[in-house]
Amino acid sequence: MSLPHVCVATLTSFLFGYHSGVVNEPLESISADLGFSGNTLAEGLVVSICLGGAFIGCLFSGSVADGIGRRRAFQLSALPMIIGAAISALTNSLEGMLLGRFLVGTGMGLGPPVASLYITEISPPTVRGTYGSFVQIATCLGIIVALLIGTPVKDIDRWWRVCFWVAAIPATLQALAMEFCAESPQWLYKCGRTIEAEMQFEKLLGPLHVNSAMAELSRSERDDGESVKYSELFYGRHFNVVFIGAVLFALQQLSGINSVFYFSSTVFRGVGVPANLANISMGISNLSGSIIAMVLMDKLGRKMLLSGSFLGMAFAMGLQAVGANRQFLGSTSVYLSVGGMLLFVLSFSLGAGPVPGLLLPEIFPNKIRAKAVALCMSVHWIVNFFVSLLFLRLLEQLGPQVLYTIFSSVCVIASIFVRRHVLETKGKTLQEIEVSLLQAQ
Repeated sequence: MSLPHVCVATLTSFLFGYHSGVVNEPLESISADLGFSGNTLAEGLVVSICLGGAFIGCLFSGSVADGIGRRRAFQLSALPMIIGAAISALTNSLEGMLLGRFLVGTGMGLGPPVASLYITEISPPTVRGTYGSFVQIATCLGIIVALLIGTPVKDIDRWWRVCFWVAAIPATLQALAMEFCAESPQWLYKCGRTIEAEMQFEKLLGPLHVNSAMAELSRSERDDGESVKYSELFYGRHFNVVFIGAVLFALQQLSGINSVFYFSSTVFRGVGVPANLANISMGISNLSGSIIAMVLMDKLGRKMLLSGSFLGMAFAMGLQAVGANRQFLGSTSVYLSVGGMLLFVLSFSLGAGPVPGLLLPEIFPNKIRAKAVALCMSVHWIVNFFVSLLFLRLLEQLGPQVLYTIFSSVCVIASIFVRRHVLETKGKTLQEIEVSLLQAQ
């Protein structure tokens, strides 16, 4: 019964994927039309300014989600995505493009943390991992749609404007559909609205499961309705779990994954591979891994998928580092570079992509969940911003072999970190997970 509500929530992830990939193929056309062609810093800024906006949106997402509820937070996140997409589509200057991308970024930053919260809070424990994987699948579909829609950009003048207009459609659909979705029972209970929480549980789980679901909530420590301060996340018993979440997102981005998504066309052209063919293959690889992760998430568990995923990414980046030596390998370097990139994306989508966004709302207590998720995802956006801004410059100065070796090393460190510090949450209720964390401390 909760499935339709989950699907509406994942439209935010679809938009995240779409806007992550929308400038990939059209970037050269955009720079030519707006007069900054050849300026790699400006091109990087068109990509990364979106991430700067996302950081701001993400930073406030916890307060917004706690203040007005999950449903209204989704609708609020859709507004700057619609306005920003329109500005980007209509602009005739670099400044206008940056403004539009910044506004879109604020919606991108606000929406995904709320989606992670919402899906975790409305999903039954037995399928919570599967439903959580929908986030990554929707992101993959968004990237693939962006690549497909961007395909005619070389043949049709100013087609990149159409690419931005398309983004307004799913944002509008989500804002409207959320009117018919359930509110999070956990949020209602935290606000003291117990009867409404029971009604939403009945809507999500059916009347037979309402009493047991409410009993689980009542067994946990009830909040007094007051919002926690961000400063409370940096000390006391909550610090360790927040630290683990923040480090997971930092390592996820330092692995280089979004550099692959944002600049794959540039990298593929550098080894003589048609960008359209390579990018579609990368999208299919990403989607395939996400579907496999969906099937395995509630069977193998979060920890095994996450650790194995980072090891696979380390191996794949190693292949790309070796393949970058075209002088000695000749045509073999093309297969290693493209094959390594596709394997890297596949490995990422098996665990490092879907697991952190699912795991964090599970391991955070109800009292701090919204703000803790917002804080950890803010770390994600900060690291994402600097990696995407500096990737092309580092590629020029360090060379692909050194840069890819650094990314590979980060993935190995991430796998070790997961094995030592991450708690398995498969099949447990949110209250059982909270008890396990308290015992571990």
